[in-house]
Amino acid sequence: MPLFFQHNINASTKLGVWHIAEPEDFFLAQVPLQQEISHPHKRLQHLAGRYLLRFLFPEFPHELIEIASTKKPFLPDEAFHFSISHCGDYAAAIVSRSYRVGIDIEIPTLKVARVRHKFLHTEELSIMENENGVLPATESVFLRKLTLLWSAKEAVFKWYGNGEVDFSDQIRIQPPGNTLSIPGKGNMNGMFLKEQRLSLVLPFVNFKEICLVWVMTLPV
Repeated sequence: MPLFFQHNINASTKLGVWHIAEPEDFFLAQVPLQQEISHPHKRLQHLAGRYLLRFLFPEFPHELIEIASTKKPFLPDEAFHFSISHCGDYAAAIVSRSYRVGIDIEIPTLKVARVRHKFLHTEELSIMENENGVLPATESVFLRKLTLLWSAKEAVFKWYGNGEVDFSDQIRIQPPGNTLSIPGKGNMNGMFLKEQRLSLVLPFVNFKEICLVWVMTLPV
């Protein structure tokens, strides 16, 4: 059973990351395919994410999941708040009875560096490039930090759930760590600036394979 990572945050909130190594039939024996997905790997990612919901909370009613116009999955009665992410051969989910949540996993690639001007605010970009941009020895740290920032903004976007968010202007994240290194885990401070000004704390874990970031707040 390739459970890659599990973290029981508190009595009502859990998250997990699954390394997908099973065939589709393994997941279909536990959860139904609730939407048509033609691409085999995307279908496997989808099933693994839904499987994790019930793995974390066996009573999770996945058959009641609906999809909002913003493409966010939700339960009509909000008995559970949840968020799902997929990347490569990994699926992640966070589930809570009490908190509004968002989660994201990403595999660090050069693509995130090429598009950094699209999702970073000028202040974030200045911090990142002044610290790391001219130091070849810290190229991998620079890429990892960029990936964490992208993942953090994706987690906030999923937490918000109502679409139409300007990543560079309305989600601000303080980059973690110092110039030459990056911690294996910790917290990033963030700010959500749409509709209201809200401070956020975004825990993260750096695995060799992936970056993991999540956010949780009490429902408003």
